[in-house]
Amino acid sequence: MVNALFFSSMTALLLCMALIPLLRIMAERFQIMDQPGGRKVHEHPVPRIGGLAFAVGACASIAWWGPKEATTLSVLLGSVIIVGFGVWDDRVDLGYRSKLVGQLLAAFVVVWGGGIWFTTLPFLPDVEVPAWIGMSITVVFLVGVSNAVNLTDGLDGLAGGLSFLTLTGIAYLAYLSNDSTVLLLTVPFLGGLLGFLRYNTYPARIFMGDGGSQLLGFIMGVLAVLLTDSSRGPFSPSLALFLLGLPFLDTLGVTGQRLAEGRSPFIGDRAHIHHKLLRFGFTHYEAVTVIYVIQAGMLGLAYVLRWESDTLILPLYLMIAGSVLMLFIAAGRGLLPNLTAQGRHFLPNVTMTRLMNGRWLTDLPTQFLAVTVPCFLIALVFVPSNVPSDVGYLSIIIFGIVLLGLSFSPRVAPYFVRGGLYVGTTFLLYVCEASRYRSMSAVAMAHNVFFVMVAVMVLLSLRFNEDNRFQTTPLDYLMVFLAVTFPLLPEVSADIAHLGVFAAKLMVLFFSFELLLHTFANRVKQLGLVSLWILFGLGIRILL
Repeated sequence: MVNALFFSSMTALLLCMALIPLLRIMAERFQIMDQPGGRKVHEHPVPRIGGLAFAVGACASIAWWGPKEATTLSVLLGSVIIVGFGVWDDRVDLGYRSKLVGQLLAAFVVVWGGGIWFTTLPFLPDVEVPAWIGMSITVVFLVGVSNAVNLTDGLDGLAGGLSFLTLTGIAYLAYLSNDSTVLLLTVPFLGGLLGFLRYNTYPARIFMGDGGSQLLGFIMGVLAVLLTDSSRGPFSPSLALFLLGLPFLDTLGVTGQRLAEGRSPFIGDRAHIHHKLLRFGFTHYEAVTVIYVIQAGMLGLAYVLRWESDTLILPLYLMIAGSVLMLFIAAGRGLLPNLTAQGRHFLPNVTMTRLMNGRWLTDLPTQFLAVTVPCFLIALVFVPSNVPSDVGYLSIIIFGIVLLGLSFSPRVAPYFVRGGLYVGTTFLLYVCEASRYRSMSAVAMAHNVFFVMVAVMVLLSLRFNEDNRFQTTPLDYLMVFLAVTFPLLPEVSADIAHLGVFAAKLMVLFFSFELLLHTFANRVKQLGLVSLWILFGLGIRILL
């Protein structure tokens, strides 16, 4: 089970990262670009077809690794429909009626084809509702969630990051209830989103577009219905409100504000929560981080309330929703301060001054990483005593892709190098963690000390070497937070908790890769050789 989850996420991540450079070129050629102006906050045209990358990655992974049953087939078919209409909308700007047709078709497929609908309602846990009522409510719910997530897609990395958090919460609750179907449908989307968000966080190089945002809302709605189905697990349908969290509250608040002001709820404006945070003085970067924190809080409440009854869950949600609605109405009537209009910021943007100007804090950390990280990875190839055949064959395929990518122009080659380093290192560390050397205390201690040293050098480089460092994003903080907290969650078995430590080590190496790729941009091919060595070393094992 753990292997299937790992490889399904890696398959989705790899496919997504491989498709994004190609989709960016296609978007420019076919004019699938998001133009600045109006309610938008970006200043230059940006490709808006990125959702297709994680959609293909996740759906292909589910088709290969997921359970072969009607539920899976209906989810895949519904996803294809909603992505198809979404990409069409990104190309020609469909009217709302055409969008609604696509959303209804996708919902009908999973409800009637996959048998996915609310079989019980809040406050009636022991009463099975008539099929036509449950189906109708589910269709309305799926269409509503699809649009709610679409409406939150207003800042770089916002909709993707919120969806990543929600899917993580759904996966954890599915793990607690031993729901393997929901897990195997969720994890590929986590992998695909992780590959996409690397290019979507501020400043975004590609947008997901309506195809991506509607798919995320649709799939989260489907998973929420499956997770809270009384025949599958112990969770109340009311819990879905906390799992979906901020997108639902934002849609409720915006709709309430527009109605209170006598305006149509269907005409767009700058009334969403991210627009309010920007007007309140937050920077783009800070606004996304604040929204991530709020969504994490909603998911925390979902976890705390997971075994509670509807008599507690629904009133608490209504209190939160009422408070949000009042804040939106107050903002619409000018009762909240607008610091941006006054030329002020919530947090002053002061450039961090260097505490010390010595070379040991500015240059040596990066030079240490440039020498030790490649040497460590080159040596680590010799450690695994056994390489699984699927890892070996995948490594051979990726070796060929990276080798081909290095022959492309300097503009394209870094994408293949980055992908080779990310995937090759993940495979290498994965097989090493299962190797017998982990039982050798001295070697294991040296291994852990090395990662601590690399983490310290990464932090020093981020803090002091401002000329060459890459810009950290809310996604980076989100990944570190999840890697650190996941092993500490209650009811997580030792094997699953070990994945959290594994993820933390990967985060350290991924940060070091980004630093090296930005600092030594003129030596991309040397880093490409390191990735080729890793992939070759893993692939050759199964041929000997």
